[in-house]
Amino acid sequence: MTSNVKPAEGKLGILIPGLGAVATTLIAGVEAVKKGLSQPIGALTQMGSIRVGKRTENRYPKIKDFVPLADLNEIVFGGWDVYADNVYEAAVNAKVLEPSLLTSVKDELESIKPMKAAFDKAYAKNLDGTHVKEGTRKQMAEELMADIQKFQQENNCSRIVLVWCGSTEIYFEESEIHQSVEKFEKALEDDDMRIAPSMLYAYAALKLGIPFANGAPNLTVDIPAMVELARSTETPIAGKDFKTGQTLMKTILAPGLAARALGVKGWFSTNILGNRDGWVLDDPDNFKTKEVSKLSVLEDIFQPDQNPELYGELYHKVRINYYPPHGDNKESWDNIDIFGWLGYQMQIKINFLCRDSILAAPIALDLALFSDLAKRAGMSGIQEWLSFYLKSPQAAPGLHPEHDIFKQLMKLQNTLRHMMGEDLITHLGLDYYQDVVESM
Repeated sequence: MTSNVKPAEGKLGILIPGLGAVATTLIAGVEAVKKGLSQPIGALTQMGSIRVGKRTENRYPKIKDFVPLADLNEIVFGGWDVYADNVYEAAVNAKVLEPSLLTSVKDELESIKPMKAAFDKAYAKNLDGTHVKEGTRKQMAEELMADIQKFQQENNCSRIVLVWCGSTEIYFEESEIHQSVEKFEKALEDDDMRIAPSMLYAYAALKLGIPFANGAPNLTVDIPAMVELARSTETPIAGKDFKTGQTLMKTILAPGLAARALGVKGWFSTNILGNRDGWVLDDPDNFKTKEVSKLSVLEDIFQPDQNPELYGELYHKVRINYYPPHGDNKESWDNIDIFGWLGYQMQIKINFLCRDSILAAPIALDLALFSDLAKRAGMSGIQEWLSFYLKSPQAAPGLHPEHDIFKQLMKLQNTLRHMMGEDLITHLGLDYYQDVVESM
């Protein structure tokens, strides 16, 4: 094998804007895994295998043994939050993990105290953050860069990545200030309200050449200015919105229906959720951002313009309701009206009782480790191969984003093979057929 990927030497700092349910579940989980108390189920980087060429030895190595990922024991966590609670206190309040597990890693979690967050209540009206930075947007961006550099120095980290685990911001569309780095920086100088808090974190990271992954449906790095900045600093970006519960099911089931040329007339989806994310999404302006992210999935998979007989009349509805008694235990219902041979109608109903942060935590870990890998591999800009983890994946201008989770996985695995100088696998089976011909 020939590979130009730099080794994962030294400590990796994973900095997280938003130390809420997802982030604290991730951090506590990694600390528990380090102590041998649990297994990193759901993390492809830790549990997944990959098929590699025609090797006679170990054709299905673990991904973590195939590519040079940062070791979990070399990870240091930090982050920002609008509340001053340390990670142990925040994890207890989130009520995702059992008290006994949190107690086993209490010392490690208590040592992680959030830095003051860059915050604008106009973008998350249901949050009343008190642990926040003051000043203009430019001043906050500069403070974030200083935070990152201080954390890296104090924790002796050789590399840093940022993964946004904060709240969903209100819906808004890009404007002229988002079209170039020059215009964005001018807007920073002017303290322009159209720069969302999440963009300040992304800007700070990318200016320092630090990878940024966006786990929420916010615009954040999905604007020309951030793509330009990522390219100029040779830095990977990935976005947007962790693909966890209901949308995960859609990207598994919808490709199967499309593959069998079965028609779909309607897909009604509703959720109840009671954590901080659910409270933020209870505001219509914030829900709009999530709704747009969730609605795009089926249209991109079914492509009704190309398949009008099967999907031209598709009616897709999405609802999220804040329901405090369920906490982080999200419950989703899907009613799918499909039709088959001769137009005869059928129905599929899904009731998914999931745990939102349990599904999101391993995604955040994988995005952090793969983003760090991409940086060391010399990759920059939009990392489309990480679409596997995201509801509304970024794609280069003019390219169609891929939502089919099986195609996304193939792209991810082939990217890893390419990094390591291995042959790509297309599943065409041509070698098999060639062997048959030669034996005749």
